Amino acid sequence: MSNQPTYPLMPHATASWLVDNTALTFEQIAEFCGLHILEVQAMADDLAGQKYTGRDPLHSGELNQAEIDKGQANPEYKLKMQRAPISVSRTKGPRYTPVSKRQDKPDGIAWILRNHPEVSDAQIGKLIGTTRTTIAAIRDRSHWNISNINPKDPVTLGLCSQRELDSLVAKAAKKAGIEDNGEAALRLGTDREALIEELRAERQATAKAASEAAQEAEAAAWLAARRAEGISDS
Repeated sequence: MSNQPTYPLMPHATASWLVDNTALTFEQIAEFCGLHILEVQAMADDLAGQKYTGRDPLHSGELNQAEIDKGQANPEYKLKMQRAPISVSRTKGPRYTPVSKRQDKPDGIAWILRNHPEVSDAQIGKLIGTTRTTIAAIRDRSHWNISNINPKDPVTLGLCSQRELDSLVAKAAKKAGIEDNGEAALRLGTDREALIEELRAERQATAKAASEAAQEAEAAAWLAARRAEGISDS
């Protein structure tokens, strides 16, 4: 196998399965799946905004039980991919973003422009899956919906992973000659708290919306029953 890291075909679904079915550490799962440890932590805490159906890496051959046993016996052990997943080719262009997330792109772009001006438009476009025209419009505030754009961390919006964002910022900073000074390490605790708080707020908002919808449905059913009985709703 090459020295290039190989990750599971469906990293989030695989991580979800490993969290639920093994005693591997979050660090081991995150490294094997190519995810940020905060994403794995959120899955374990049931705070992830999106629920993933677990994908068994034993069935796919990406792991075997002996390899999992080694990892469970030694928290420092790094899991090794047993069989590389079948690569899926795609045409060049912006990364695919689910329809439900596309409306969040401007907020994520604005956040990067505000917090990491060293990142180029081309890098933002590749990370978020957008065009330079859109980025320029948000930067000079000529975007048609600029009054409703609120800078938000693209990781909490689900537009990219923390690992992807950290890697991009590090590359841009190095190219611009900006020293890290250990700020990334100091940010870890704050980022974790912010991510968990965002996910918790999202879950609460979803629960509230579902409760309100249920109440409206119940009220509608009650009115329908009254009308069916011939009782006037005056």
